[in-house]
Formats: sequence, C-alpha cells, structure tokens
Amino acid sequence: MNIGLGLPISAPEALLDWARRADAGPFSTLGLLDRLVWDNPEPLVTLAAVAGATTRIRVQTEVLLVPLRDTALLAKQCATLDRISGGRFTLGVGIGGRADDFAAVGGDVRTRGALMDRQLADLRRIWAGEPFSDEAGPIGPSPRSAAGPEVLVGAFKDRALERVARFGDGFLGAAPPAYLGRLFRSVERSWEARGRSGRPRLVAQANVAIGPAPVVAEARAAIEAYYGDPATARYMLAGLLTTPAHLRDAIATYAALGADEVMFYCWSADADQVDRIAAATA
Repeated sequence: MNIGLGLPISAPEALLDWARRADAGPFSTLGLLDRLVWDNPEPLVTLAAVAGATTRIRVQTEVLLVPLRDTALLAKQCATLDRISGGRFTLGVGIGGRADDFAAVGGDVRTRGALMDRQLADLRRIWAGEPFSDEAGPIGPSPRSAAGPEVLVGAFKDRALERVARFGDGFLGAAPPAYLGRLFRSVERSWEARGRSGRPRLVAQANVAIGPAPVVAEARAAIEAYYGDPATARYMLAGLLTTPAHLRDAIATYAALGADEVMFYCWSADADQVDRIAAATA
C-alpha cells in the first residue's frame, strides 16, 4: 500500500523542505487541504511550487473546495499543473461546508453539491478540448491525457459518494476505520452499478503527529483551532496517531479495508516528522 503525507498549513515557507525530504523518501504523494477564510496557503499555487521542487512524488489537493472557484479558470489551472508536474497531479475535490468560505465568494452553501456536479462535468469537457460554451472556445493548455488529471472525490453521504462513479477516478475517505469500510463498499457498489471498468482507487486519510511532546502539543492545538467546534475537535483528536506503533497498526487496518493508499496528515510544522514517519512505516 502506498503512503502519502498531508502537508501542514501553519508554515508555508517550510513546505519545500518537507517536499524535498518526502521526495527522497518512500512516500507516494504530498497532499494539501483547502480553505478560503483561514490562515492556510492556497493549494494550487503551493503544489505548483512543490512540484517544481520535486522529481518523483505526486501532488494532490486534499480536498479542493470546487464550488468556491470559477470553473473555467480552475480547468486551466489544473491542466497547467498536470502538465508542468509531468502528470504527477491529482485533483482531490469536495464541496466544503464552512459558511464563511462561501460568504467570501458570494456563494450559496445550500446549493454547493449541485454546483459541483455541474463543475465536474464541465471540467471533463474542457479537458477533452470541447468549447467552453457557444460564446467561448476551448480552454488550454490540454492536460497530459484527454480525461484530465486523476480526480478523487471526498464525501461521506451515499448520494455524494455516487460522484466517484459519475465523475471521478477514486475516493478519498477522511474517516476512522470503523466507518471507512462502509464508505469504501458504497463507492465500489455505485462504481459497478454505473458500469465503470476496473475499480475505483481508494485512499484513506488519518491525522498524525510523530515526535516529542511539543510536536504532539502543536498538532493538537492546530486541530482544535481548525475544527473550532469542541465536539468535532474532540472527535478528530481521538483519532490522532502519535506513535510508530499507531502508524503501523493504521496501515494494516486500512490495507485490510482495501485501501490503495493512506495519507498521513501532519498538523505540526516540524519537518523532522518526514523522517520519523518514514522510519516508522519502513
């Protein structure tokens, strides 16, 4: 099973160091989350820099909040990143749910699901070289393949999970193992029901903080601040992996569920975690 790293968001200037260390190690992917009204680096800009600082490792949005973005511009940005990275870009997508993010772009949080459905269909059309509309022609550059970059869909509810088979290449599940297995099986059933060939790629995500007590404390504080709601924060903190044994157990558990990859999302900016996680999962 492949192992990726979710990059921390608290120190953008440190991320190229993270990227180079990960590229030299055993990791498959570097992911980066997306928010608008938060103190995080913009993911597409950042991942373009990460792609330029690396040679092998994939770069992935985890997940990009598509309804916050203009579809035509997003299609161009993703195709550009796909080309300049040498095909190492994965577009992880989600609808988001923070009202302040949508307020900042004048969007309606209540209609975000239907909007993203239209956007994902339009992205595929644009990447295939079709005209954008009757008034506007094709939008380049073309991606490395007509289908565009790999698309992973993040979701939790059955109706949203169906987007994987409708628009995606796989599923990204940010859920604990006790819940994730059901999500994986739901994705597989909808994939088969739509007559898709092969199988969806299944990716799991878990929060980690590997290192001395200050590293774990920094990660816990970052999670509490990010999730805000005390109940949600407690739930996320309960699943935080803080020892090599925890990591190895998680890998075995996700593999048993059928995951192709697990993304260990790091909440502390200590780049030495890259080496610790590599050693723990060797």
